[in-house]
Amino acid sequence: MLKAGCYSPSRSLLPWFCFLAAVFASAPALRSADGDKWWPDYAGGPASARFFEADQITKSNVGKLEIAWTYPFGETGSNPIVVRGIVYGRGRNGSLIAVAAKTGKEIWIREGMQAMTARGMNYWENKDGKDRRLIFAMNDYLQEINAATGQPVYEFGKDGVVDLREGLGRDPATIGRIQSGTPGRVFENLILLGSATGEGYMSPPGDLRAFDILTGKLVWQFHTVPHPGEFGYDTWPEHAYKYVGGVNTWGEITVDAKRGIAYFPIGSPTYDYYGADRRGANLFGSSLLALDARTGKRLWHFQMVHHDLWDFDGNAAPQLTTIRRNGKTIDVVAYAGKTGFLYVFDRVTGVPIWPIEERPVPKSDMPGEHSWPTQPFPTAPPPFSKQAFTVDDINPHPVSTETDRDRFKERLATTRNQGLFTPIHFDDTLHIPGSNGGALFGYTAAEPASGSVYVISQDNPAILHLVKNPSPGGPPGLATYQRDCAVCHGADRSGTQNGPSLLDAPGRLDAATVRATVTTGKGRMPAFPHLTDVELEALATYIVAPPGGGLAGRGRGASRTFPPGPVVGSGGAQARPTPAGGRGRFGGPRPYPEGVEQTAQYVINAYGTIGTMMKPPFTKLSRYDLNTGTIKWQVGLGDDARLAAHGVTGTGVTQMRSSLIVTSAGLIFAPGGDSKLRAYDADDGKLLWTSPALGGTIRGGHSMYQMGGRQYVLVAVSGETPPAGQWPKQDGITPPTGYIAFALPDKNAKQTDSSSR
Repeated sequence: MLKAGCYSPSRSLLPWFCFLAAVFASAPALRSADGDKWWPDYAGGPASARFFEADQITKSNVGKLEIAWTYPFGETGSNPIVVRGIVYGRGRNGSLIAVAAKTGKEIWIREGMQAMTARGMNYWENKDGKDRRLIFAMNDYLQEINAATGQPVYEFGKDGVVDLREGLGRDPATIGRIQSGTPGRVFENLILLGSATGEGYMSPPGDLRAFDILTGKLVWQFHTVPHPGEFGYDTWPEHAYKYVGGVNTWGEITVDAKRGIAYFPIGSPTYDYYGADRRGANLFGSSLLALDARTGKRLWHFQMVHHDLWDFDGNAAPQLTTIRRNGKTIDVVAYAGKTGFLYVFDRVTGVPIWPIEERPVPKSDMPGEHSWPTQPFPTAPPPFSKQAFTVDDINPHPVSTETDRDRFKERLATTRNQGLFTPIHFDDTLHIPGSNGGALFGYTAAEPASGSVYVISQDNPAILHLVKNPSPGGPPGLATYQRDCAVCHGADRSGTQNGPSLLDAPGRLDAATVRATVTTGKGRMPAFPHLTDVELEALATYIVAPPGGGLAGRGRGASRTFPPGPVVGSGGAQARPTPAGGRGRFGGPRPYPEGVEQTAQYVINAYGTIGTMMKPPFTKLSRYDLNTGTIKWQVGLGDDARLAAHGVTGTGVTQMRSSLIVTSAGLIFAPGGDSKLRAYDADDGKLLWTSPALGGTIRGGHSMYQMGGRQYVLVAVSGETPPAGQWPKQDGITPPTGYIAFALPDKNAKQTDSSSR
């Protein structure tokens, strides 16, 4: 294995790589010109604010935006980063790509990167800008790529990687996928990481870790399920740290770079919906946790849900802003939860800005369960999502038939429905806003100095119930498909309104493509990191070679082909040699460690989301004024084409999975779930501009940058049909897909000064 010089995986790539090395050695061409501003990290930077300081695109000229360039091979689901005139993102069937930010021209391509962190990557450079690295995880190996050349940094870790399955207090061989689909956060010379532990019994713990960016050395580790002698240990059974999993940050991390404080939204313990084996409040589950970013020392925490039984795990980026209250200036952190509440704290002390009351909630009567008697309710600001559902909230519009509505009313009448914290039981239970509702990753932004916080929210209730954890049965992969895939692709693989048919998958897809898509997500489909390699392999086989039909053999099927390009290599620094096993949401009861009581294990029957059976809007955009603790305005985000055809607009769609950007010029850019990008007035929520229909669904985070005196908005558009309906051809031309950069025409672009940077 070559680790220095002009490394290339093949002799044919050597001239191209050496050319890149020579070009990037002459660094002056890459230095930022005055006025150039970048999007150098996931969500725009350490604060995850999705706020961009620029005034070229304004309320008066936003209607003149046009497509400046396209890159047709770009892929959705991740947030491209833009730095020093280069866009780094995903394209060409999961490759890591670098393209010119002014033209979309390919600079380099690294193939075979399908399993890398799905939603984005991190960027770091040293003080003189000569050492520049892209940081991500792939196959549970933390690793780095030289941003100039596209080659692995083999000096990092051990032969270029750090194994994230190690050091968690469990046998690494029993751990399936541990890397999160969301990248960590760079702070100084550290990369701060959470994880995606899965949702099964005996899944691994969600320890928070920080590694040295130059060496890969572990700098600190925080046990989110406390060990003996650690704060919070008494909120669990004695040996919980040996078998409880989750309590992880699979979502977005925010850093106050000035103070060196990192804010971690923490997920729920596993199993998420039944907690007989974890009696107690379960710190630090479903909490906001503030740590010293340099040492990992706990500064403060607040638990939003005690003994979580609803999968109300934290994942949206905590937002930092400054407010004026009672004549004082206060730096605050605001966290938007799946509960539909916005929790606001002094970001240094953790003291709530408005009282948060402990109120009684319904008691669970599940066998063996000891639910917590109270839960926290903020007295201000008001919630952004619905927290109750009755027959009056059923959709009256013609997206479902009267027969379907009557059948749903009958089911709702027999469903346990006691509000936000209704304990889930063997009987059907209404779950609202739902584990897929409220605020999710990508859904928050803030103006750092005004006290304004923006939240995209989904009202996505579900009806579900608990069942015994079933033992595997049927063909390999069937149980996983039924639990994780059927809700979108149909029990018979024929598709639903939420997902396409897979009946043609044996001739269209190969197993490698299925594995990569399930692992990292694609388009409007989220990633499924909880699957083990064994489960993933079985699922891929079930889809491309289903029993009783389809093409025989594993790995058959067609993949999209691409024209030649500047490929510099393939794969990461190392490939993981053998599949791991033993983890996942479903697959039968798992034994507890020796000396621990063997507790009954129940799981939910399905996520059970009701989709468009709920009255719209399904997705909303809210602006909070935290100086007063009020919602300044709230609007429906985008349209559902089926409802728009009946004159019902501003509804959004039931599964948005996109993001927003706020600018200093008072604009909000956000997709609407219907293949269009929109611009809203930040003062009143008024829709100012809608792009033409693009060639598919916008998924993942979009980016903004300014280069050469021109401000760009960069979105990623899939080639899929949006869930809300077909996208039309315009003037006989099929709308574009891939990376699409919008900007004002050159004649309207003006040079802006750099004094506000």
